[in-house]
Amino acid sequence: MKREPVISIKHLNHYYGKGALRRQILFDINLEIYSGEIVIMTGPSGSGKTTLLSLIGGLRSVQEGSLKFLGEELYRASQAKLVSLRRNIGYIFQAHNLLEFLTARQNVQMAVELNKHISQQEAIAKAEGILRAVGLGQRVNYYPDSLSGGQKQRIAIARALVNNPPLVLADEPTAALDKQSGRDVVEIMQHLAKEKGTSILLVTHDNRILDIADRIVEMEDGILVRQSHSAVERKL
Repeated sequence: MKREPVISIKHLNHYYGKGALRRQILFDINLEIYSGEIVIMTGPSGSGKTTLLSLIGGLRSVQEGSLKFLGEELYRASQAKLVSLRRNIGYIFQAHNLLEFLTARQNVQMAVELNKHISQQEAIAKAEGILRAVGLGQRVNYYPDSLSGGQKQRIAIARALVNNPPLVLADEPTAALDKQSGRDVVEIMQHLAKEKGTSILLVTHDNRILDIADRIVEMEDGILVRQSHSAVERKL
């Protein structure tokens, strides 16, 4: 039986502006991402990577072509459907977007409590469990301003993964980190993805982390110009 992709994109085009100012940003994008797969997207600034990420994440509406998430078509999807879809996706950005007045545990716990069927005790247990998994078991009651950049990004990863989403979208998650912190962060993502079967699409300019990818896709001027199945293959 053929495995269904978590994300299936066919002949996707996207435009910014209207009338004489209308400009095409994405051109005939075709891409599939499967369960547990880590796909890294590279390419110069302005090549359309973040736009594509925002379409996949239901943060923008699909204008032309087909984009399916877990078999659900997003073209012409209602805003209510997009909101519902976003609950099945974890987001990690360059800026960790933590709430400074909440502890590490409370920042993660908030994401769990979006599910109305989970008690506060369960939410606390889940938040503390995922923080232990990312190496912050001793820091659950720390506020963000007393943590390093790498530790803050680990909280952001914990928050993105705590509800076991089928898909995580990461936009430049290591950009603000030093080499070792960046490596630690992506290895945590890699380990948890493989353990839980989560798909990860990661946009990066950081050549130091390409080796964690199952597949690398390259964007250039709004076109997917190349796909390769490992960093090693890419160098050949």
